[in-house]
Amino acid sequence: MHPAYSVILFTTASGAGYGLLFWLSLAHVIGALPLAGWDFLAAILLALALITLGLLSSTFHLGRPERAWRAFSQWRSSWLSREGVAAVATYVPAGCLTLLSLFGVGSWLSLPLALLSAIGAVVTVWCTGMIYGSLKTIRHWHHPLVPWLYLALAAASGAVLLALLIGFSGGTARGASALALLGLMAAAVLKTRYWREIDADQGAFTTDMALGLQGVQRQLEPPHARPNYVMREMGYHVARKHARELRRMVLIWGMAVPGALFAFVALTGGLAPVLAPIAVMSAGAGLVVERWLFFAEAEHVAMLYYGADRA
Repeated sequence: MHPAYSVILFTTASGAGYGLLFWLSLAHVIGALPLAGWDFLAAILLALALITLGLLSSTFHLGRPERAWRAFSQWRSSWLSREGVAAVATYVPAGCLTLLSLFGVGSWLSLPLALLSAIGAVVTVWCTGMIYGSLKTIRHWHHPLVPWLYLALAAASGAVLLALLIGFSGGTARGASALALLGLMAAAVLKTRYWREIDADQGAFTTDMALGLQGVQRQLEPPHARPNYVMREMGYHVARKHARELRRMVLIWGMAVPGALFAFVALTGGLAPVLAPIAVMSAGAGLVVERWLFFAEAEHVAMLYYGADRA
């Protein structure tokens, strides 16, 4: 599939925002909030800013963005519509929690708001993953690990941002750094398993099945004389050797390097204001590459009509 930069920005930015919102809300619910006062306000505003940036960028690839509101009406059958409904619904408790933070988060009302914010973040990210996981026409996406990968990457990126904010606030970032390390390790394990399984899957559909014929060796003529929309959007191809290099970049720069930096902070408790920004930039670069690969490696069954052997 052709990687749309607006969707890459949407999934990475909103995922990190929902991850940060989840950890802030969960920490407040269990009484282990590492930030208070203006620091907490800045953290939750950053989470909402990333969520809003991602949601706005998701409309850039639409042909008629002014009609995006119609997607909300199909929540009974569409994961895209459910994502939109969940995203808007999450704004309510998260926004109220932000307003309460101006007066301190010790109010009893802040606890249910934080719990609803955490649940809303999880539900929204799950719906985002299911948008792709529900598409049977793309075997790379129609995989049971896809929504879990979205949750794991959102949680890891949110924990990375939380460790950065705690380090800048002057507090001890050992706990948040350990959380970020665990999140990155879990994401690395899930992503490696996902790559291994999609590489082993040769595809259930063949050219014979697409054309309704038997023993098709090759097509004598292409379906179209010139590239069309389907070929441009669904015929994107990344060479296997390039995919391997990019996967290695994801694991090294997106997970191993920030994981090592946060491991040092978790063990020693020092240099968090210095190492955390480096870890955030490294993790962000790796996450963008991972999301680009997620689209570039996906194979649509429509390409069986354009020369693909299996899909």
